[in-house]
Amino acid sequence: LKIKGTCNHHQHAGVGTAMPDSLHEFRVRKLKEMGANAYRCSHYAATPALLDACDRLGMLVMAENRLAGSSPLFLDDFRAMIVRDRNHPSIFLWSIGNEEHTIQWSIAGERIGRTLVRTARQLDPTRKVTAAMHDRGLGEGFANVVDVHGWNYIHVGDIEAFHRRRPEQPIIGSEEGSTVCTRGEYTDDPARGYVSAYDRRHPKWGSTAAEWWRFFADRRWIAGGFVWTGFDYFGEPIPYKWPCIASHFGLMDMCGFPKDLYWYFKAWWSERPVLHLFPHWTWPGREGREIDVRCFTNHDEVELRVNGRALGRKRVERNSHVGWMVQYEPGAIEAIGYRKGKPVERRRIETTGAPVRLQLTADRSSLRGDGEDTVSIAVCALDHRGRVVPTADNFVEFGIEGPGRLLGVGNGDPSDHSPDKATRRKLFNGHAAAIVQAGDRPGPIRVIARAAGLRSERITVPVARAPARFLK
Repeated sequence: LKIKGTCNHHQHAGVGTAMPDSLHEFRVRKLKEMGANAYRCSHYAATPALLDACDRLGMLVMAENRLAGSSPLFLDDFRAMIVRDRNHPSIFLWSIGNEEHTIQWSIAGERIGRTLVRTARQLDPTRKVTAAMHDRGLGEGFANVVDVHGWNYIHVGDIEAFHRRRPEQPIIGSEEGSTVCTRGEYTDDPARGYVSAYDRRHPKWGSTAAEWWRFFADRRWIAGGFVWTGFDYFGEPIPYKWPCIASHFGLMDMCGFPKDLYWYFKAWWSERPVLHLFPHWTWPGREGREIDVRCFTNHDEVELRVNGRALGRKRVERNSHVGWMVQYEPGAIEAIGYRKGKPVERRRIETTGAPVRLQLTADRSSLRGDGEDTVSIAVCALDHRGRVVPTADNFVEFGIEGPGRLLGVGNGDPSDHSPDKATRRKLFNGHAAAIVQAGDRPGPIRVIARAAGLRSERITVPVARAPARFLK
């Protein structure tokens, strides 16, 4: 089994770190749909609700310690995590810590690491132990005591030299990639804090998605890896600073809306056919200028057509993508995926009109009336032909009727300073979301979305009576 994982912080749009249990399941499902089979808890003990979701849905977990140390306080925290979580079948690795720069390569660090590894084995002899390391050297510090060597970033240190020296020691990419991109943006815009979605930019320690995954996929002696990150999160707005307030690392934004790069991993991590064509095809004022059109796909070949004209068929290199430079003209672009010489799938993107109405979509069909259960309601703007308008930025007002409440709102914009605890949010590149929480009684919850000049929309989510959780 090759590990195809994501690192994740404990945050979500609308609620921040105060995530209801059901949102953990929502996020794990989104990762599973992408083809991920593993989740790294970065960099602290996870809530039991997350581990429960991973147990139920079949997601492996690398459970990570917050701080590596051998003082009574640090050891007590490490012991508490293992004792609490060791009966979760999803956990396959314990990590003693992440990027402990001051100790991970030192003699003192080796002693601390030995104490932590011994503690883990005493409490749970059934699982292996790792540490997530920036590797500047060979055979130093933590590397001498862990079972599995956790490698953070293939360009930091020499992973192949390490393998030649220690061919018997398993290696896993505990943190890789760090590609930065913003959902629905196709040029860098430092003034607004947006990064192009074309998998081009990364910090000096990172790499593009295609670069790191091809490297890992081609080497059987690497167990797989975890991309940084599955979802965006507040803070670390690399490559920008204030007023950008959220990261760009995620394969999904903070609402769980996929970025284009999500589909790269879905193409190469999933067994299902994938044909993702991007960008959108609504570029008023850019007529005659070249647009970089790409496909993330696992088909053998892809043909591109622009307004019916064929621009050629291209062979798809494994773990890569295909692309064309196309002069923009309004209309439609269409990708045709071929397998064994036969067309098997098509994707068509059309130039849209102005938004005329809203559309609501719930990620679940019903809720439990326990006062905690939640549903994510996605909202987008449609034109007169029912097409999602990718540039829509209308303000949407949410209303709730029935046994529930609006918990928060978000839109995935890394530079939006609007409060998440609110009843309105601006669409960001066509999309926003609301988190709705059930009350403690059954009945229908009606969610109403309104925007000036657009036809409003409503959706109903039934709330069922919840079984009693405690004996009276």
